Amino acid sequence: MDRMPEEDDVSPVSTAPVTPTPPPEFKMLPLFMDFEDFSICQPAPFSYDDKAMLELERCDYTQRITYHMARAGKTTRRVRVYADGIYDLFHQGHARQLMQAKNVFPNVYLIVGVCNDELTLRMKGRTVMNGFERYEGVRHCRYVDEIVPNAPWTLNEEFIEEHKIDFVAHDDIPYGAGGVNDIYAPLKAKGMFVATERTEGVSTSDIVARIVKDYDVYVRRNLARGYSAKELNVSFLSEKKFRLQNKMDELKTRGKRELTKVKVDIITKWEEKSREFIDAFLLLFGRERLNTFWNESKGRIIQALSPPGSPNGSVNGDDPDATDHLDSEDEYMELPPDYGSGSCGSLSRKLKRPDKVNASANLNYSEQPEHRDVVNELRSD
Repeated sequence: MDRMPEEDDVSPVSTAPVTPTPPPEFKMLPLFMDFEDFSICQPAPFSYDDKAMLELERCDYTQRITYHMARAGKTTRRVRVYADGIYDLFHQGHARQLMQAKNVFPNVYLIVGVCNDELTLRMKGRTVMNGFERYEGVRHCRYVDEIVPNAPWTLNEEFIEEHKIDFVAHDDIPYGAGGVNDIYAPLKAKGMFVATERTEGVSTSDIVARIVKDYDVYVRRNLARGYSAKELNVSFLSEKKFRLQNKMDELKTRGKRELTKVKVDIITKWEEKSREFIDAFLLLFGRERLNTFWNESKGRIIQALSPPGSPNGSVNGDDPDATDHLDSEDEYMELPPDYGSGSCGSLSRKLKRPDKVNASANLNYSEQPEHRDVVNELRSD
């Protein structure tokens, strides 16, 4: 027998509250980090980093390089090409501009200058990304060899000498600023300017315009992803409106998903049942079954049109000799003598016997001309 549990064997029930399990933590790179551990590939150094300073010291700037020498590849050192810009919301148009600058000559060391937030706000307007974010976006582009932060809006001789710049790369469209029609005009006159081309259909202004155009969509998306109304600078009523729209869209999506699932289930069940219906139909109305049904029906039709004979051998149940005596003396019967008086008394009045009339009318159905062809056709089948 099983031993009954004693009081000491019963473990006490814990009444302590259950501590919720914390969400798993994912390892993330710090915003500011040292890339020395990445030995295979690293972002471009800043102009004040040791790697960039060593490259600057190795450059013999006394050997001036002309455009024709650089194009022909007849240089004793790397050609230092400078490109500058804001590079807000770094996109493929920026990358293609830097790619062109990197490939303008056979052996290029590409230096990219990025203006800071204060100068950009004063000269062009507010940016979406801050200076640090724009620096990091550019220095992680594989065409870039060096980054110059806090770059000037216009280039002077002192800046060019400091960074030992041989050529400046920019698009050829005149860029005016500070009352000057084209800030790159002096460099063009010296033969130190190389032109790049813009990428059609893409710019930072276009990207900002898309966001402004679909403002409600992006606000709803970020609210759904956990951003607060304060972080998005949205009023209380607007937040409730956007959250209600998100909920309605969620219900619509769920309804469509369930409807699709129901449709699939119905179609699947119909396919299964249709196979059963087809099998049952073929079993009942297949070729062999139809032939049997036709033969049985044909026999019944022939039997209906040609009734079977009577036991005495007649064709339709009548006496075969009855038709032979229709014209005999039994066809007429004499009236009683009392019918003989009167004006017709001398005549012996005879009436046709009813049973003989029926016998004469009861001809074989199959002997009638209008049905003989139908019977013969059915028998031939």
